[in-house]
Amino acid sequence: MAGAGGGPGTPGGAQEDRERRLAELREEARRTGTVSARGVDVEGGPLPAGARPAQAPEEPGYYGQPVVKAPVWTWEIPTYFFVGGLAGMSGVIAAAARFIAGDVAVAVAALWIAAVGSLVSALLLISDLGRSSRFLNMLRVFKRRSPMSVGAWTLALFGGSSVIALVLASAQRHLLATGGGSGALAVLVTMSSLTTAVLGSVLGTYTGVLIGATAIPAWHRHRILLPAHFGIAGLGSSAALLQLLGFHRPALLAIALAASGAECLIGTTVELVRHGDADRALRTGGSGALLRLGGLLAGPAAFVLWLIGIIPVGAVAFLLGALVSRFGWLAAGRASARDPRATFAAQRG
Repeated sequence: MAGAGGGPGTPGGAQEDRERRLAELREEARRTGTVSARGVDVEGGPLPAGARPAQAPEEPGYYGQPVVKAPVWTWEIPTYFFVGGLAGMSGVIAAAARFIAGDVAVAVAALWIAAVGSLVSALLLISDLGRSSRFLNMLRVFKRRSPMSVGAWTLALFGGSSVIALVLASAQRHLLATGGGSGALAVLVTMSSLTTAVLGSVLGTYTGVLIGATAIPAWHRHRILLPAHFGIAGLGSSAALLQLLGFHRPALLAIALAASGAECLIGTTVELVRHGDADRALRTGGSGALLRLGGLLAGPAAFVLWLIGIIPVGAVAFLLGALVSRFGWLAAGRASARDPRATFAAQRG
């Protein structure tokens, strides 16, 4: 009569073989910290026996598959990052032009950019969401710990504030041109302009906070740098667009040069301060090419062109560089999320 365990060819024998193999693997893991050989197919497991994908010993993750989900954003979102940053920082420039330089013409033009930019930004978000009702649903509740909620509310408030500031500033400009004036109107212009500047600074930087707060390694590794990078790019883009509109003011050129110089420093930092696999997507593949092209255009190219007096070309170079870099950051996020090595490198770091 056969024993209870059975021979190697019986179900009981196969079970004993699996248990023995598992014991060997556990012992190897205890001694060396790794398991070099293939594991054991578990009956009833998520993958059928014999159908498990081959995995090289050095491949991390779940059989080399991504650990985090890649962003599904399309072209509307990086374009929104660019337009929203430009619009928000135009509100800042409008306040500076009015209260520091006393340049009403630049202030009104900057408010026009802010108002139109906020409208375009809302349309881009609605296009990405698919329906306008989804954007409105984001405004039903304010969540201060959610960058997306803060951003939606900031965009809505900034749009209303910039339009009000534009109407009031235009009315005041007309009254001053005709010899009239109103103390109450001046107070309202001041309040609306300052409100627009504060909201604009948030709108211009929150997108960097938004992507840095995710688990995507290349973004999360640069979560401190991204808000400043996006804000500086928006500030330089606003100054560049005003230059293209014919406002060749020394103050605008100084802002543009400062923004371009800062972009040079940011690009140098990303190149030199590396985090291995965690942010490899910033320097390799198509995403690395886009980021380097954007950094070159907004950094050294625009800086030199502005410095030697070729202002319109420098302005175009900076605007193109800022736009390309937004697409580069999105591409880097996708590549980084699909790379399990990057995820585990970021966790170890």
